[in-house]
Amino acid sequence: MPIRLMENFRAIFYAPYYATHALGFYKREGLDVELMTSDAPGDAVPKLLDGSVDVTWGGPMRVMRAHDQDRHSPLVNFCEVVSHDPFFLIGRKGEQPFRLADLHNKRFASVSEVPTPWMCLQQDLRDEGIDPSTLPRFSDRAMTRNYHALQAGDIDVMQAFEPFVSMAEKDKAGDILYAASTRGPTAYTAFIATREACAKYRDEFATMTRATAKMLAWLYANPAEKLAEGVASFFPDVPLDILTASLRRYKDAGLWSRETRMIPQGFARLGQSLHSGGFIARPPSYDECVEPTLNGI
Repeated sequence: MPIRLMENFRAIFYAPYYATHALGFYKREGLDVELMTSDAPGDAVPKLLDGSVDVTWGGPMRVMRAHDQDRHSPLVNFCEVVSHDPFFLIGRKGEQPFRLADLHNKRFASVSEVPTPWMCLQQDLRDEGIDPSTLPRFSDRAMTRNYHALQAGDIDVMQAFEPFVSMAEKDKAGDILYAASTRGPTAYTAFIATREACAKYRDEFATMTRATAKMLAWLYANPAEKLAEGVASFFPDVPLDILTASLRRYKDAGLWSRETRMIPQGFARLGQSLHSGGFIARPPSYDECVEPTLNGI
């Protein structure tokens, strides 16, 4: 019986997960994995809890929030894959280098689809001595709408992930003003399962982790074109040149982990951001949220 793996939602920065499946890394380890699609972020977590799926991937913020609301939450992370923040600020470059403080004077639109990008950016603002609550911003618009607004000149800066950066460069709609990955490790995506599932499928999950580690080594040893070819079927609406440029940018930024152990520094940074932004009421515990028997395999 295959392990039922449900995606979080479809995004280019999740390419390693699709590559592990599509390029046969699970099969080479002797593991049968059924990849299931998701309609929206967070869809899989209720299915984990009712046993409809065995494992998913997603932001550690979901596990942190679950433990914040219930100290006995069964959810845990293992096998970190996205170890840096995949979001950017996109806009037209001025004569002077862009600073985060410049957002006070810009028509700025932040990401609305998920909370983590703004939570992390507001901590970056705090680090620069800026109170994020004083920043005027559009906070309720989807990235696609914001991109069209940027093209039309109706906003100055938007927060987004790839492929919007590569699209903006090609369309001459804007350039990178700030890459959130440059702040350093920020725990962004890992597998999520229940402790019960981790015990039941300990060998299978350990095999998934080993397969993922081998895929990550392959990813960094091969050109972005190879990765784009491997995952293109998952992104039929993204032109291959845009997909390749997006993946190359993420690879060059070191977005994806070179080890599967969740980096404590990145975990702490995400926890600090969520706590300072009011998303969680207490700083998260690494030991509560990360499954030790599967960390660092």
